[in-house]
Amino acid sequence: MNPKISLRELDATTQAAVAKTRETVARWHAELPANNLVVWTAGNVSQRVAGTELFVIKPSGVRYDELAADNMVVCDLEGNKIADGTAETLRPSSDTAAHAYVYRHLPQVGGVVHTHSPYATAFAAVYQPIPCVLTMIADEFGGEIPVGPFAIIGDDSIGRGIVETLRESRSPAVLMGNHGPFTVGKDAKAAVKAAVMVEEIAKTVTFAKSLGTPRPIDPAAVDALWQRYQNVYGQPENYPDPN
Repeated sequence: MNPKISLRELDATTQAAVAKTRETVARWHAELPANNLVVWTAGNVSQRVAGTELFVIKPSGVRYDELAADNMVVCDLEGNKIADGTAETLRPSSDTAAHAYVYRHLPQVGGVVHTHSPYATAFAAVYQPIPCVLTMIADEFGGEIPVGPFAIIGDDSIGRGIVETLRESRSPAVLMGNHGPFTVGKDAKAAVKAAVMVEEIAKTVTFAKSLGTPRPIDPAAVDALWQRYQNVYGQPENYPDPN
């Protein structure tokens, strides 16, 4: 815990932003078991607190049916827990240092998710990227879903592997070797969506491999599909700011 900062010492605007983010992160955690991406206490979701150098993440070892806004843990971008009367005794997730590293080094990322979803984790176990053999993969991930290096849990080694792998990729997902998928997005919602999608894709590609050899999509078509999905699909309010 960082003894230099207490939530009670923050201004009212920041306290309100923290409270809103805790509610958001608690809500999106519920989507992980709902989509069969985690079991028991595995996995985690985090989100930056807008306009601050803070983020919110789940407490370590707490079951999903016990998670609520008031037991979400607030940390600074070094991964230090912030003093907080409502979650004073709770330690943050064991992946906190990894999330903090991602936020420090990928400023465009506002949400991070980790799961042990079985099909995607199976690819991570054998160090196989998920090839871009479906239009859905091209749309959502802009190419193959890469494999990151093995890293020990507990420090920022996992975060370094995530950043090094995703810096050169359009994919919002990385399959960390011998571990499982980590996904990123502009916020927790986007990162959870990527986690759901990577598991669905991994399952379909596994089925395809049982039937034969999946055929990769031509790179030019991948580029066209990704650009269209990112800039045309859905409603205009969801498009990226051209400025």
